[in-house]
Amino acid sequence: MRLRVEFTTEPFDLDEAPAHAVVARDVITGAELDAVDVGPFGNTAEGDADQVLGAVTALLRESLQAGATRVSLQVNVIGETGQDEGDAT
Repeated sequence: MRLRVEFTTEPFDLDEAPAHAVVARDVITGAELDAVDVGPFGNTAEGDADQVLGAVTALLRESLQAGATRVSLQVNVIGETGQDEGDAT
């Protein structure tokens, strides 16, 4: 099964990325995930279910330890490569 995770960490700082946001991005970019897209207000990544769930666990633990007061995330089951989004495998 493949999953897509979308997440943001708070509080926001418009002047520079807070430590919790940097840590969260480092966790996701360091995980063996596909289609990683990090941005100033939202981040997404896709991959095998076990890899995504492991990365989400690390993301929550490390970003909260780095000062996040809120982590919003959404996890979706997506189709295998070549299938339409939303098709469960």
